[in-house]
Amino acid sequence: MEYGVASHGALLAAAPLASQRPRLPLSPPPSPPSIQIQNRLYSISSLPLKARPVRRCGASVASNYSRQTTEIVDLDWENLGFGLVQTDYMYIAKCGQDGKFSEGELAPFGPIALNPSSGVLNYGQGLFEGLKAYRKPDGSILLFRPEENALRMQTGAERMCMPAPSVEQFVDAVKQTVLANKRWVPPTGKGSLYIRPLLMGSGAVLGLAPAPEYTFIIFASPVGNYFKEGLAPINLIVEDKFHRATPGGTGSVKTIGNYASVLMAQKIAKEKGYSDVLYLDVVHKKYLEEVSSCNIFVVKGNVISTPAVKGTILPGITRKSIIDVAVSKGFQVEERLVSVDELLDADEVFCTGTAVVVSPVGSITYQGKRVEYGHQGVGVVSQQLYTSLTSLQMGQTEDWMGWTMQLN
Repeated sequence: MEYGVASHGALLAAAPLASQRPRLPLSPPPSPPSIQIQNRLYSISSLPLKARPVRRCGASVASNYSRQTTEIVDLDWENLGFGLVQTDYMYIAKCGQDGKFSEGELAPFGPIALNPSSGVLNYGQGLFEGLKAYRKPDGSILLFRPEENALRMQTGAERMCMPAPSVEQFVDAVKQTVLANKRWVPPTGKGSLYIRPLLMGSGAVLGLAPAPEYTFIIFASPVGNYFKEGLAPINLIVEDKFHRATPGGTGSVKTIGNYASVLMAQKIAKEKGYSDVLYLDVVHKKYLEEVSSCNIFVVKGNVISTPAVKGTILPGITRKSIIDVAVSKGFQVEERLVSVDELLDADEVFCTGTAVVVSPVGSITYQGKRVEYGHQGVGVVSQQLYTSLTSLQMGQTEDWMGWTMQLN
């Protein structure tokens, strides 16, 4: 059985509106393009583009921000949803045409300005990742499988004709970002710090071509449950008109365009009272693919089935982790074509993703017919896998898989 490496939009705060800026005399456009971080202006060409040794994350970085990060922020942790909460710092690194990233640095979180002709704005040349940091009962902080996100970003970058940070730089940058924002990591059991790495073509282009420069940014936000239902079952509708991905397309990478294209179907579904949309394959229109931002699993007896990763489905990191946890618990896991008809006879259905972790499905509606699951609440298998994975992620049990990384 082969497992893929793993399953939301990027924050790009706009520069001040023209009406808010002083009127300037007409003159040739400034060169080179620039990126502004709060009150600090960085010229793309003036930033160091030659790769330098990556800074190690540890006591030296933590001490630089110790005064800002000694105490947990006073938030209403009990009612923390899945929305942006502005934290203190973000990480930013640049890459030129030589394909080598600068060391990067931490900067105060704030708006950025992009050239109107940047590759990401004109042609959608961008990727993002998502991962989480958790606070253990003893107060220390754990990362969950950051190297998997680094590898997946490299795969996506290759597909989108972009350079990508090395695994070492990616992981080190994540560590720096988390430590600089550690006061925003929720208390144990109250949520997590969601970490959003972005890779985008920030250089100016006019004709369709890869951008000449790239920007790698990481920001973070404390989050609670993605779905308002929390671990309570969600309700899905099977979509047979709109499709998320096509063979030969970009469905298997986290390019930004994959998510904008599902907004219409998701909007229609939510207006009808559903939590989200379950997509079918575009060729036969009968095989399950995934939910808008989650992988799907179908349980029948001791067998757990999930659509195989064959180019149109994102190889989710949580998906991969749940497969391994399920196998360790004695379940038989099958990665294969899963027909929509199998939903009629399933014992349980659940979704997985970084944002949701494990989300049980209470009902699925297809062509006007509604099938319900978990009449007594959350299904036994969904609950078992959720508890096993989250207790490992939060450091509440021994990490028998070796997946977590503790920050000092």
